Amino acid sequence: MIRFFLLIFCLIGVVSAQLSSTFYAKTCPNALSTIKAQVVSAVNSEPRMGASLLRLHFHDLLLDDTPSFTGEKTAGPNANSIRGFDVIDTIKSKVESLCPGVVSCADILAVAARDSVVALGGQSWSVQLGRRDSTTASLSSANSDLPSPASSLSALITAFSNKGFTAKEVVALSGSHTIGQAQCSSFRTRVYKDTNIDSSFAKSLQANCPSTGGDNNLSPLDTTSSNTFDNAYFKNLQSKKGLLHSDQELFNGGSTDSQVNAYSSNPASFKTDFGNAMIKMGNLSPHTGSSGQIRTNCRRTN
Repeated sequence: MIRFFLLIFCLIGVVSAQLSSTFYAKTCPNALSTIKAQVVSAVNSEPRMGASLLRLHFHDLLLDDTPSFTGEKTAGPNANSIRGFDVIDTIKSKVESLCPGVVSCADILAVAARDSVVALGGQSWSVQLGRRDSTTASLSSANSDLPSPASSLSALITAFSNKGFTAKEVVALSGSHTIGQAQCSSFRTRVYKDTNIDSSFAKSLQANCPSTGGDNNLSPLDTTSSNTFDNAYFKNLQSKKGLLHSDQELFNGGSTDSQVNAYSSNPASFKTDFGNAMIKMGNLSPHTGSSGQIRTNCRRTN
């Protein structure tokens, strides 16, 4: 989760009535339990993996480059910042052994994202299933469409609004930064130049993020409880301890301050709203019917 959460912005479209939470009930009844078991094992071994699986859900980052195709793993916002591919590979292999050619990588990612949040203390939601996998990805879109950690509040709200999300949902989805880490290069400017940052917090970050060098050094997006899906992220914003500039923009005298306050005082409300926003996000432009394919290997097209 090195770049901001908005990896969904290369997605366009509307809800598909072809998706269903029981899509695999007959064709692969043990798919969901198999995915959950692997996710729980991975997250228990390394809690930070939950953030990686959540991030992977929002964009088709699974395709490797080939001599004739360049995927999105090497795009500026993604380079050296994506993990969790091996976990997805393992899940796909196990599901393929149960039901060859039935369960898409896209659905595996959607379920894994939900299960990772639950494993870290978040609330569950009903994942709509029946997506098929894309046969392409866009390096140029990844480089041009992904908002920066330096984004202003207005830029964030506009980007979400373009995809049908409200300002309230901006705040709820941003709460995903209660888990995961970011590289020094994504928050260096904030800790050395921003004024809306707690001075002791900035100083502690500077120790791990020098003014030059150390670009890949990591710091947790939520310094209070980085391995627990809770509402501490919003409490940190109230204390001017948002790691990214774009984080702190949600609580900086603007229109979303009241929503940050609401989630800070009511964690149940945050978790419910996050789950609902994830359902909405999961219904953006899925490949269904004869569109796309069911990849045998998530890293390449069939």
